[in-house]
Amino acid sequence: MTNDESLKNAIASRFGTPCVVIDLDIVERNIASAQRRCDAAGVHNRPHIKTHKSPQLAAMQLAAGARGITCQKLGEAEVMADAGVDDILIATNLLGAARCGSLAALQRRVSLKVCADNPVTLNAYAAAAADAGRPLDVLIECDTGQQRAGVETPAEALVLVDQISASAHLRFTGLLYYPPLDGWPATQAFHDAVRAGLIKRALTAEIVSTGGTPNFKHIGELRGATEHRAGTCIFNDRMMVRAGVASADDCALTVYTSVVSRAGETRGILDSGSKTLTSDTGGNLEGFGDILEHPSARLHKFAEEHGFLDLSQCNDKPSIGDVVRVVPNHACVVVNMVDQLVAVRGGDIVDVLPVAARGKLV
Repeated sequence: MTNDESLKNAIASRFGTPCVVIDLDIVERNIASAQRRCDAAGVHNRPHIKTHKSPQLAAMQLAAGARGITCQKLGEAEVMADAGVDDILIATNLLGAARCGSLAALQRRVSLKVCADNPVTLNAYAAAAADAGRPLDVLIECDTGQQRAGVETPAEALVLVDQISASAHLRFTGLLYYPPLDGWPATQAFHDAVRAGLIKRALTAEIVSTGGTPNFKHIGELRGATEHRAGTCIFNDRMMVRAGVASADDCALTVYTSVVSRAGETRGILDSGSKTLTSDTGGNLEGFGDILEHPSARLHKFAEEHGFLDLSQCNDKPSIGDVVRVVPNHACVVVNMVDQLVAVRGGDIVDVLPVAARGKLV
């Protein structure tokens, strides 16, 4: 029996399938690689924990040299603060958390860094900071082509800077960018215009944050950047392989799943459906995952608990009862579907990590 087969048997007998598994040897290599990239570019590493949602893995990133962490939701930040992390940037408008009192409650405990792209959010932040009795550090989120959140012009950014400066409860701390892969020159022009406006106001951006694992290709290209936020790089997935920032050997997370039906010669059913692997297409990737044991198989459709295999191109087809490993399209959303990650090293099960920050909506 091969080492892989022995591990599959151990996973299936101890945890059942489907089971989300991470290889700590690859995780550690990925953490070290991200830190080296940031160090070489002369920017601080502020990893995004939305991918792993684990205080234990965040501690590994901090021990490797990261300066603080990035969260996407206040609830994630609460979990990380409970674990002793005290340098936290939350990279989204926290309007809901500000309105319900959660932001003020955590700000009393930890001095947070938050971002905003509109006056309504800033007003809510000011009220929360006043309630907390501690000024709140604010970064302005800037859109330079992604067309999601963020102000679209330097003038809009400076209007928000002025609103922050006029508040006794807010402190302008910096600028947050997520440039498109082809948008770094436009981002530089945007940043230079904002910086000129800050100079006129006798202000500086202490933090200029760029983001995204795919943007490791361009890390350090923005003059004035001070740090980079990347999340998926700790595990990697099919999206990151397609983006050219990871290889198949860099994918640390796999879903162990059983073949539970072979009702037809060219088809099969896995016990992992949309509630495990999710229906994320990964930006129009073909299928929903790579089956490592059967590269020619195509995971082409989901029900909630069923993964539909097209085996028409497979010479060596799986049998009922076989355990196979699937590299998902998007690791981040898979992690948020489960309560624990089974950690392996060298073919052995070594730990079970709770996904402590999963399901945090606020």
